[in-house]
Amino acid sequence: MTDGINVAQTFAELWRESVTAHSESTFLLFQEEDGHTAQWTYAEFDRVVAGTAAFLKSRGVRRNDAIHVCLRNCPAFIALWLAASRIGAWIVPVDPASTVRDISNQISRVRPAIGICAEARRDVYADGAGGDVEFVALRETHADLDDSPLLAVGTTPSAQVTPAATDRLAVMFTSGTTSQPKGVVLTQRNYAHVAQVMSACVGLQPHHRWLVTLPLFHANAQYYCFAPAIAVGASVALTARFSASQWVRQARDLSATHASLFAAPIRMILARTAPDTEPVSLQHVWFAQSLGAEHHRAFSELAGCHPRQLYGMTETVSIVTADDSEPPTYDLIGRAVEGRRVRLIDPVTEDDVAPGEIGMIAVAGTRGGDLFSEYLDDPITTGRSFITIDAQLWFKTGDLAVATPSGALRFVGRADDVIKVAGENVSLTEIEATVSQAPGVLEAAVVSRPDPIRDQVPVAYVVPRRKDEPPALDALVSWAERQLPPQARPREWHFIDELPRTSVGKIRRFAIPTTP
Repeated sequence: MTDGINVAQTFAELWRESVTAHSESTFLLFQEEDGHTAQWTYAEFDRVVAGTAAFLKSRGVRRNDAIHVCLRNCPAFIALWLAASRIGAWIVPVDPASTVRDISNQISRVRPAIGICAEARRDVYADGAGGDVEFVALRETHADLDDSPLLAVGTTPSAQVTPAATDRLAVMFTSGTTSQPKGVVLTQRNYAHVAQVMSACVGLQPHHRWLVTLPLFHANAQYYCFAPAIAVGASVALTARFSASQWVRQARDLSATHASLFAAPIRMILARTAPDTEPVSLQHVWFAQSLGAEHHRAFSELAGCHPRQLYGMTETVSIVTADDSEPPTYDLIGRAVEGRRVRLIDPVTEDDVAPGEIGMIAVAGTRGGDLFSEYLDDPITTGRSFITIDAQLWFKTGDLAVATPSGALRFVGRADDVIKVAGENVSLTEIEATVSQAPGVLEAAVVSRPDPIRDQVPVAYVVPRRKDEPPALDALVSWAERQLPPQARPREWHFIDELPRTSVGKIRRFAIPTTP
């Protein structure tokens, strides 16, 4: 036992225990794009998992084999994940909008035994696979679990497999905004650990229900929603796609109590929800990445509770810190959650920084337990990502934070998101959160530009709330003068139709056109 978590348990065991204890409780509701909602109890979905496991084995998938999953949110995704855990295989969940080049690269890196894709994108997948892997195309609807190839062989029990805690269960590729995505290797123990830690963090109970609108191939939905629900026998309401204008209605119609979002989707929800929309009454909302004070207040009113900021990465598995203030505030990622040890270190010397100074977040832990196992086929990058201090292994996150006088942490940004303006540290992330609250602005990105006097200066790219009526330039300048210190005020302003983003809303600054 470590901090109350049975780290030797596998995710496969955790699922079996929940099915036994909560067999007749609702596990999954799935709302399709046409509004149709299907649902399954734990026992009903376990039969689906058994059939999917039998199907995979009939196609030659064995223990330690990879399953390449290129699907949007759908019940089959969950069935494949749980079936892989049962037979000791591992999934490679990828963006369903992956290009031919992406798919080819992914398949060459993981060498899967089988691929699963959407019927609507069969041709793209086939071109990417290039005949190197057998694949099955699904409809991404509830019908996949009724009469699809996944259940073609029925639910006849196959030879029992007992996965080990150290067995690989997934490889998730990072966003890769500036370089080739890294493959984060995750174990059965990782998923069992995050399930129990994250359910404890919010006091999750069987009667609670997560609303999942973010993509399933990303860690957020798996780590913070599905895994903890399984740990306690709670339910999950899954939507086929994220819809900012329908999010409040979906939360109400699906009787959600909990949700997890990023800052960008929250801003989109606020911008596209009708003014007369009746608020919902959620009990808990996680959010990550920076929100401005006004957006935090407005979303609190709409959701019926104050969203709490957290900090975590695919590599850290469970979250590292969370805002524990009452009420939660908009600008703190908070303190280390129970069982976590965090320090702020100098990115160059790796020494602890002085109180009040910006430092890189380092997290103590065990590889394959409460931290990821390794980067796929990349021992050099894996080795550089860890340091040992006083016989304890620490993961260097690459993210910067500063400790407030109370001891809570405030997120500053990725190491390359902080620039020097006349010797002063300036966070591009914080400028973006502030500019996004300006009247007439939907969202904003801020990049750096070399300056012969100030070293670097911020430049803002603004998406107007109404394209036919963008905010006046002098109004934006005045807003910045009132809201930002001199060194953080953008020196240039540009209007742009939309911002290039990753699948979960992170801005791909390098992809912003320099001449909009």
